[in-house]
Formats: sequence, structure tokens, C-alpha cells
Amino acid sequence: MNMNWRSKDIWIEFLRGSRKTSNFFWSFILFLGSLGFLVVGTSSYLEKNLISVFPSQEILFFPQGIVMSFYGIAGLFMSSYLWCTIFWNVGSGYDQFDRKKRNSLYFSLGISWTKSSHLSSLSYERYSINQN
Repeated sequence: MNMNWRSKDIWIEFLRGSRKTSNFFWSFILFLGSLGFLVVGTSSYLEKNLISVFPSQEILFFPQGIVMSFYGIAGLFMSSYLWCTIFWNVGSGYDQFDRKKRNSLYFSLGISWTKSSHLSSLSYERYSINQN
């Protein structure tokens, strides 16, 4: 969905940020995959089938179970990071172009606790602008 606003002198283009369908999809897939790795690693440690789809008797805890548990934990951290960027909508903002003032303004959100939002302004007084 493109939500731009335009008048005779001002044009504002809104930026979507990290709330895209592909980010939701990959965050969900990463979460499920890492959860599967962690369950298999835990099953091999306990020597029980926590989920019947993953046979834990064929996987030794050392070294395969440890590695799968590590990948599961790492995947959960990465998935948490992706879900946080989606929740905070990192990268969203707007671009504003003003013909009358002859400048442009760029604003985008960063990560909330670092107060890393970006605001940039660019003046183009020396350049000509087509009015068509």
C-alpha cells in the first residue's frame, strides 16, 4: 500500500520500514526452525522423544545434540531480534520534498532505546526543478 501525499509545492513519501510481509514470514520460519533444533538437542540430551517426528535415539548428545542446541538457541536470538525490529518498525519514516522552500527532509526511525532516529535536510537552491 502506497501512502504518499502530494500538493502543488510539497510531496511527502512515507517509508514502510521493517513491517513487511517478507519480514513476518522469515521471522516466523526462523522461529519454528530454531525451536525444532532446540527440541532435537534437548531430546538427545534427555534420551526421550519430546516430539515423535524427531527420533532422538539416532542422535548422540555429544557432539550432534550440543551443536543442534547451540543452533536452536542462536536461531531464537536472531528470531527475537527480527521480531523486535518489526515491533519497533525500524526504518519507517518519511521523505518530504518542498518546491517552495527548495529543500528536502528525510526522517527515519531507529531502535527505540538508543534514540537513533535520523533527520536529514538537503537544500537544492542551486539546482533547477522541472515544474511539469
